Amino acid sequence: MSPLPRLSKPVLGVILYLTGVFLFALNDALGKWLVKDYGVGELMMLRAVGAGFVLAPMATRMRVDLFDFSQPLWQILRILCMAADVFSFYLATRYLPLVDVMTFYMACPLIVTALSAPLLGEKVERFRWIAAGIGFVGVVVALLGATMFALGQTATRKLRRTHWLPLVFWQFLGAGLIGATTVPFSWATPTAFDLLLMFLVGVVSMTCFIFITRALSFQRAAVLAPLHYSAIVWATLMGWIVWRDAPTLPILIGNAIIIASGLYIALSPRDRGAGAAPR
Repeated sequence: MSPLPRLSKPVLGVILYLTGVFLFALNDALGKWLVKDYGVGELMMLRAVGAGFVLAPMATRMRVDLFDFSQPLWQILRILCMAADVFSFYLATRYLPLVDVMTFYMACPLIVTALSAPLLGEKVERFRWIAAGIGFVGVVVALLGATMFALGQTATRKLRRTHWLPLVFWQFLGAGLIGATTVPFSWATPTAFDLLLMFLVGVVSMTCFIFITRALSFQRAAVLAPLHYSAIVWATLMGWIVWRDAPTLPILIGNAIIIASGLYIALSPRDRGAGAAPR
């Protein structure tokens, strides 16, 4: 029997990213379910505790230095951006259908494409700029959370030489502490089942961020970013199954424009067989 072919790092990055996006959608659906009864800050704090139950043993076993702050400004920027992203997203899902919020977040790949040139020094071809500009027409509103998420991913790519475990650890600790500051104003004692769900949100979101962080260490940010559009499919399915939310016509049109531009970028022949990003 011939051995299985070994995946190149860029291909592995694509697979990890797509898996992480699916877990993002699952995490977002769980979060939307919980924020209808609990404060966003409370959820952020308890999800961090749930992630800690898994991250702490991993850090001990792998003997990774969690205090590797070789680029402290980028580390701090990443923590604050990802915390702002989580807060904005969960708050938005309290008032809007999941697929609508996810559509607004589809601005993220476009912003990542724009940021990867000035902040990472990565080459962004003219056709990518054109496709990203067309895709931006499909973004309706609410760019704050998407911008924070995009900045967080850009910082993740910038910190690709740093081990993934401290990046994820400090990301969740930072978000948890920021969320804890709001608890005195909006605490609601969760039931045992809801507490378990909050911990599960932490484990799922931690896993998806591990995949995303590893993917961004293997492949260029501008190449991976359009793959985030696959979240639209998962969000639509989960939103309909759980809440019977059907996307409106403007959302469908926006999705079509966004996904078309994203697929053009992702499936461009210029990226077939592309090598790993320079380090």
